[in-house]
Amino acid sequence: MEENICECTILHEKTVKKVKKIIPDDGLIYDLAEFFKVFADSTRMKIIYALMEEELCVCDIANIVKTTQSAISHQLRILKQSKLVKHRKEGKVVYYSLDDEHIAQIVKKGREHIEEL
Repeated sequence: MEENICECTILHEKTVKKVKKIIPDDGLIYDLAEFFKVFADSTRMKIIYALMEEELCVCDIANIVKTTQSAISHQLRILKQSKLVKHRKEGKVVYYSLDDEHIAQIVKKGREHIEEL
C-alpha cells in the first residue's frame, strides 16, 4: 500500500467549496508559475543577489558572476521581461537594479526556507 494515497471516500464538501473559492484563476496561477521559473537559474540568482547589494553595470555583473558580458546581457533581458530588474542610463553606461524591494524579500524568504531544512 502506498502511503500518500487518501483512502477516504467522503468528500468534505464545505471545505472543498471554501478552498475552490479562494484559489486564483488559471491565468494567475500560470503567471505565478512563470514568475517563479525565472528564479530557477543559478546565474540569474547570482545576478539578483548582486543587485540586492548595489546598482551595477553589465561589466561589473559579469566580473562578479564570472561569466561573459554577453551571457549577462541575455540573463538581464529575461529578468527585465519578468519585471524583476530595471535599468537606467547614465551617458553610455547602463546601470541595473532590482525593480523593487519585493524581489529581495522573495529571495530572502526562499533562503530562510532552504536554511531551516
